[in-house]
Amino acid sequence: MSDPISTKFADFPDESSNDCVRLQTTVEGVAMVTLNRPARKNAFDARTIATLTEVFQTLAGAEGVRVVFLWGAGGNFSAGADIDWMREAGGKSEADNRSDALDLATMFKALYDLPMLTVALVQGAAFGGGAGLVAACDVAMATGEAQFAFSEVKLGLTPATISPYVVQAIGPRAARRLFATGERFSAEEALRIGLIDQVVKDATEMSQRQEALVGAIMANAPGAVAAAKTLVEQVKGRPMGPPLLAETAQLIAARRASPEGREGLAAFIEKRPPSWAT
Repeated sequence: MSDPISTKFADFPDESSNDCVRLQTTVEGVAMVTLNRPARKNAFDARTIATLTEVFQTLAGAEGVRVVFLWGAGGNFSAGADIDWMREAGGKSEADNRSDALDLATMFKALYDLPMLTVALVQGAAFGGGAGLVAACDVAMATGEAQFAFSEVKLGLTPATISPYVVQAIGPRAARRLFATGERFSAEEALRIGLIDQVVKDATEMSQRQEALVGAIMANAPGAVAAAKTLVEQVKGRPMGPPLLAETAQLIAARRASPEGREGLAAFIEKRPPSWAT
């Protein structure tokens, strides 16, 4: 897959990019995070995990970034854990492995907590932790040839650090089946169970869908997008009772009184684009 979107990127910031992960943005606020270990099918090692964490933390505080795309260079999204890194982990103590696993869990949480829309662009392999990245994003699209797996059990392991995001995305029953069998499954199956949102024919169609998504997100107030993502966390799993009703009423009241809320309403009444639309 060549450059996934047609807009020209500028490196941002240079110090957050290296040979295993690249971070680029456009002046309009589109960020592209590229897993850049194609010879290893973009598999994770300790350095890649640390760099991804740094990149996601940088994006969390970046002004003007409206949408983040995550993809893998060289035809694969990510094959999960690097075999050499796993071999090294096998010789470590349980305490050292716990520290490594916590680093990995921190990276997934940093992605999940980003305030802007996050989108996984999947082609080729998305195995293990690679599929976990897909689940941790807000939106995911894949080409028809993409393959997914939670294959940790084949190595005597479990997909523990990615499980909160995967179970939330696909539900407990599908997770039990796929975690226990470790089987590979297609993009169509990933769509059916909710791991991804769209299947596209090829890179060209993916690029078109990307540009349409960028256009849609740029019409939305960035603060409201962040608040909407937080809203899901605030209400999921809670009983529909007076405390929740009062809390959600307060949340919408606060947004109506916010600068974005006032600007959005004024723009609608005056039949003009709001200040954040590009």
